[in-house]
Amino acid sequence: MTTNSLNFSLTQLGWNSEFEMHFETYASQGYEVGRVVSEQKQTYRLLTVGGEVIAQVSGKMRFQATAREAFPAIGDWVLISIHDGGQRASIHGILPRQSKFARKIAGTETKEQIVATNIDTIFLINALNYDFNVRRMERYLTLAWESGARPVIVLSKADLCTEVAERLTEVEAIALGVPVHVISSLTGEGLDQLLAYLQVGKTVAMLGSSGTGKSTMLNYLFGQEIQKVQAVRQGDDRGRHTTTARELVVLPQGGLIIDTPGMRELQLWGTENG
Repeated sequence: MTTNSLNFSLTQLGWNSEFEMHFETYASQGYEVGRVVSEQKQTYRLLTVGGEVIAQVSGKMRFQATAREAFPAIGDWVLISIHDGGQRASIHGILPRQSKFARKIAGTETKEQIVATNIDTIFLINALNYDFNVRRMERYLTLAWESGARPVIVLSKADLCTEVAERLTEVEAIALGVPVHVISSLTGEGLDQLLAYLQVGKTVAMLGSSGTGKSTMLNYLFGQEIQKVQAVRQGDDRGRHTTTARELVVLPQGGLIIDTPGMRELQLWGTENG
């Protein structure tokens, strides 16, 4: 999957007055900014006002990093110096995050994994078929509220469920005040309602377990197939997992969306208050 290669303004990429305030000091030092759209083996793809650049963390920043969260995550605004004719950059720092969705990393280690940052809305996607799980939804909601972003529950695959009204009632009972949307990517039901969250410069992260239809939803919102979709398995109606890495995509209508791989394991992190 690739992000549209056109140049964007900072506002289109999610820049706002708060980021501008934090950046003022660094601007006088000659730094520029870019937004992290993907990461692979500590090599980052950034979008800047000059286009797309490939970047790596500077030696000084790497040396000073004391924890995993000190490194860039998808959605971060980073301070950069550009070289190699504008094709590559070095990352020197991260602007303060306005929101952060994190979980405990899978396995036995007690460490934080940052899934996405600087997001306005989180689509918590749960399929209405065999994958329906209210307890999992409660865990997602807890982490979403802790992140600082606004949670929105999306109940997908309505075409595969004969008890939509009953399950909607179950969800509304544990999600007071949270918008809930029932959709079907097959019939198109409810999908247009999601466009309201994707205004220019607004960032949405899609979170859910494998096979809930995130890739199909992204293709619809983008207007063309940018993420491969595999057919559901016979027997449990679950889609086969296709997304392998987190990536931020700029949509043609102006919003930004972060696609994430499915999460079978979701352990709470730093949610004592939640």
